[in-house]
This record gives sequence, C-alpha cells and structure tokens, in this order.
Amino acid sequence: MRIDNEFYFRNADAVSPLLVGKLLCLRRESGEVLRMRITETECYLGVEDTACHASKGKTPRNSALWQEGGYTYVYLCYGMYNMFNIITGAEDDPQGVLIRGVEGYLGPGKFTKYCGLDKRYHGLDMKNSDQLWLESDGYQPEIVCSPRVGIDYADECDRLKPWRFTDKRFFVK
Repeated sequence: MRIDNEFYFRNADAVSPLLVGKLLCLRRESGEVLRMRITETECYLGVEDTACHASKGKTPRNSALWQEGGYTYVYLCYGMYNMFNIITGAEDDPQGVLIRGVEGYLGPGKFTKYCGLDKRYHGLDMKNSDQLWLESDGYQPEIVCSPRVGIDYADECDRLKPWRFTDKRFFVK
C-alpha cells in the first residue's frame, strides 16, 4: 500500500526510523517496478544540526531541503556518489532523511548506483509521482539506533546523536 502524504510532514527524527522496512518503489523505463526494502537511514534536522547541509544556509545545491515533506534531495558526494534523501516536515523547515541502504545494497552510494538514482530524481515530489514512491507491506523491523557516519565535519554533539537507524538484520558498526 502506498504511503499517505501525511507521513512526510513529520520531523526527520520521527520519519527516519519509520522509513526502515518500507519499500522504495522505482518505475523503470520498461514499466517494471523495482521494490527495494529500506534497511538503513540517517536523519538530518535543520539549521542547528551541523551535520545537515542546511546548517550552512540555503544554496542552489541544498535548496530542496526547504521544500515541504515528500520531495527528494539528490546530491553528488566526493564527485562520484549520488546521495538520495527524502525531505520531511514543513516547507521552510529544512530537514531530511538520507537513505543509506536497501536490502542487498548497503551503503548510500552502492544503493543509488544499483538502481540508477541520480540528479534526474532531484526535486521529485514522491507524494504524487508514478516514477518514485514509498509503500508499506506491514513489515516491522527491529531497529538499531547508532551515531551517524561520515560526518567528521560536524560538531561533536551532532556526531554523537543516535540518528542512524538500521534494521537489526543489516546492522554493521
């Protein structure tokens, strides 16, 4: 069943653990729908979170963070890895959830490479898209919370927040 629009309008720290176990659905050019179970997420919560791109202010690159929940934010990391995020919350309250992995592809760059999620999907409205959306089939994973990874640039208090959410079956320290 497709996720309802209200799901996206909560804060990232509430949505991020709820995304684990959901199905990210991508319609391929052939019409086939690829359903990928989300295994790991990280939340980024506004301008006060020094790990969030919004902490540096609004730029052309990160402007999607200021959209209402349900839009996508895709950016290139290290010039080679596409990072796929789902925006949450209200418009002008920049926050989102990084999808760090799906079943079979752990790691945000591996997952996006596998399914071809790149800048073409930046700014897409998942609430109304027939190209990319979320579904729930009732699966309820056991969630492990841990600090986010790859954010050495952030203040220590933000680096230590347990805002990485992983299906226990796929947790790797």
